[in-house]
Amino acid sequence: MEYVRYGSKLLVRLDPGEEVLASLTSVCRKGNIALGSISGIGAVNKAKVGLFNPTTKNYHSTTFEGNFEVTGLSGNVSQMNGEVYLHLHATLADGEHNAFGGHLNEAWVSATAEICIDVVNGTVGRKFNEAIGLNLLEF
Repeated sequence: MEYVRYGSKLLVRLDPGEEVLASLTSVCRKGNIALGSISGIGAVNKAKVGLFNPTTKNYHSTTFEGNFEVTGLSGNVSQMNGEVYLHLHATLADGEHNAFGGHLNEAWVSATAEICIDVVNGTVGRKFNEAIGLNLLEF
């Protein structure tokens, strides 16, 4: 992994074998990034993607293995209990150009990932909301 900061933006390159969420969490910790938005593209060979069911308040996750293009990675950086909290969604495309996506739980880079973190000066926390069943932004 390598990254460089230009003003309020960080450009991150992930290399084969690196896990996306762990790598971005590390970058945010090292850079003292408490709030921001994330966007990116890349290629992965394993990803765990989830869908939240508001009725049951549970995530259903599926692990996909194979070669996939990350055609869209988006999300945000916030804080929960003083720690970096990433909320990411991804759209993945397979070899037949079928696309699927959802909440990104993990993804392993197969070739590269190119990610931009747009840092916002400030801090926003998260708090678990029992009625909804999710960790919501707390302003």
